[in-house]
Amino acid sequence: MTTTQGVPALPIRVCAALVEGDLTAGGELCLIRRERPTGAQYSLPGGILHPDEQVPEALARELREELGLDVAALPERPRLLWAQDQVTTRPGRPGTFRRLHLIHLLAVDRVVRAALSAAELDAEDRTRVVWVTLAEAAGLHLYPPVGPALGGLTGPAADVLLPPVTDRTYAWR
Repeated sequence: MTTTQGVPALPIRVCAALVEGDLTAGGELCLIRRERPTGAQYSLPGGILHPDEQVPEALARELREELGLDVAALPERPRLLWAQDQVTTRPGRPGTFRRLHLIHLLAVDRVVRAALSAAELDAEDRTRVVWVTLAEAAGLHLYPPVGPALGGLTGPAADVLLPPVTDRTYAWR
């Protein structure tokens, strides 16, 4: 279903948990760190699906735009891990903020990691790209808030559908 402007009625955000290293031995996760007045906010690289795109193409576009990553050149394709519904309000904005997050896993090696940008390429402020251990990432203020599910990357698989993001479970920074 789309609105009259051709925009999906429920915006879909595609993103990736880019992990370098062995998941069971403390691999590191790529995050975009944004400074906010109330503290840092970390997000998985990604963005909104355009009305004319398929999910894999949108994810590849977003990773290219933000990190300079050519997904087609990698030996493995991103794998859809989780879906997470978001229905929140945002400070200073009227109405409901709605997203459906499609979160993928993408393993990268040291060579690929070294070639990625150290700053978000399509951000005006050149927001930093950081790498943190999965254990550390689980305790950060993440967007989407997948911290609790990150433990499933090193153990038994988590449910595909993550708990919803609501005003009770997430605070904007």
